[in-house]
Amino acid sequence: MAREYPLELYRNFGIIAHIDAGKTTCSERILYYTGKEHNIGEVHDGAATMDHMEQEQERGITITSAATTTFWERTEDGVTPEGPKHRFNIIDTPGHVDFTIEVERSLAVLDGAVCVLDGNAGVEPQTETVWRQADRYKVPRMVFVNKMDKTGADFFNCVAMIEDRTGASAIPISFPIGAETELEGLVDLVTMEEWLWEGEDLGASWIKAPIRESLQESAAEWRSKLVEAAVDQDDDAMMEYLEGNEPDVATLRKLIRKATLSMAFVPVLGGSAFKNKAVQPLLNAVIDYLPSPVDVVDYMGFKPGDETETRDQARRADDDMPFLSSCV
Repeated sequence: MAREYPLELYRNFGIIAHIDAGKTTCSERILYYTGKEHNIGEVHDGAATMDHMEQEQERGITITSAATTTFWERTEDGVTPEGPKHRFNIIDTPGHVDFTIEVERSLAVLDGAVCVLDGNAGVEPQTETVWRQADRYKVPRMVFVNKMDKTGADFFNCVAMIEDRTGASAIPISFPIGAETELEGLVDLVTMEEWLWEGEDLGASWIKAPIRESLQESAAEWRSKLVEAAVDQDDDAMMEYLEGNEPDVATLRKLIRKATLSMAFVPVLGGSAFKNKAVQPLLNAVIDYLPSPVDVVDYMGFKPGDETETRDQARRADDDMPFLSSCV
């Protein structure tokens, strides 16, 4: 039986973070905006879909990893879907150190991950732990700086903390417009436009506008850093850039994807899940930059009685590949 969705349209990813960074809140917004749920379940009300255990609902924390499936059609203008519908298989993981084995089990099977940061606290101790776990399993990831509506939130400080505390190269692909009570939306550094959430529809729609004059200098500076990091992934793109030709939007996205999959750098976005701002760009970024099953390296197997991994026992995400036992 043919698949309804080709493997290239799958995204199997997890949401990882320190406790209280807003992982489950992000998951609830994803379920709402993708149409999986018709109401937003709040963690503090004990109504979050992903926190299904009674103990989780009482304490407002995630104890066990929860998996769900939903679908997203990439969208740019807030109304019209762009491109094919993708299937998202999502695992929401715990953030408390006592349940870190749940994160370990999840990362062992995930293709990619979204690491969520608290916009005020930045990279916290358990963030470093889950980051090392993702490194161990070679899981490509990107970062969503959440809670930009929180007092003291600082997006660019979080970017610096990622580099200081994890050693990864953190490259913003957007940055928030405003912070705390002044949070309005974001500047998209790939398309060089503003995304603004102004309606009363729980963030389900937005408008796009030219970058305001007060942010143009900052946008140009961070765009330059993004482009320089991206073209470093391809010799032809680098030569074009040195000749004064920046990559177009489609090429830039391909270069960012290549860098993400090879873990050359980590794309960083910012917003506020609780305030319903910037979750849709995150979903677009999952499609654009995180791996599909066919992008994942082959799994190495071994023959019964011989624990030496061999290439002839390798398996990849391909429906035509036989079961391992049939090759013995």
